[in-house]
Amino acid sequence: MDKEQLARTIRRLTYEILEKNGGSSELLLIGVLQKGLPFMRRLAQVMEEVEQSQVDYMALDISPFRDDEKKKGVKDDLKPYDLKGRTVILIDDVLHTGRSVRAALDGVMHMGRPEAIQLAVLIDRGHRELPIRADFVGKNVPTAKDEQIRVYLDEKDRDDCVILYKK
Repeated sequence: MDKEQLARTIRRLTYEILEKNGGSSELLLIGVLQKGLPFMRRLAQVMEEVEQSQVDYMALDISPFRDDEKKKGVKDDLKPYDLKGRTVILIDDVLHTGRSVRAALDGVMHMGRPEAIQLAVLIDRGHRELPIRADFVGKNVPTAKDEQIRVYLDEKDRDDCVILYKK
């Protein structure tokens, strides 16, 4: 995907999210650190432009909640958040095995209990190990096990793009 295709995809996803949720007033966008954050910022920017109002968003460090890395414990700075009545849009760049999303779901539930959680991803590459499916997908890109996808957004000295390459 080149810069123009990415911009169109992000705009389309924004409209899909707004349409499904009747606007942005009850939404909280949560970007999964590190790579989901630039994508979340772009979605929030377009959403604010479309809605002509500020959108609530935050970043979530999922490392304490991962089951495929050494446990680090829950960070003390992850405070409970008033999620009552809010719809959380969990945002990541690439959906692959589902393990990052599972960890992010645990992180959200650690903060509080939202009305609903929806998942938005820029790329869904398949190869799920857990029963997780995105509500909003920019592009489905079936890959081989030895292929990787890299999303470049807000990168210095590099145009916005999505690249598929062999390991």
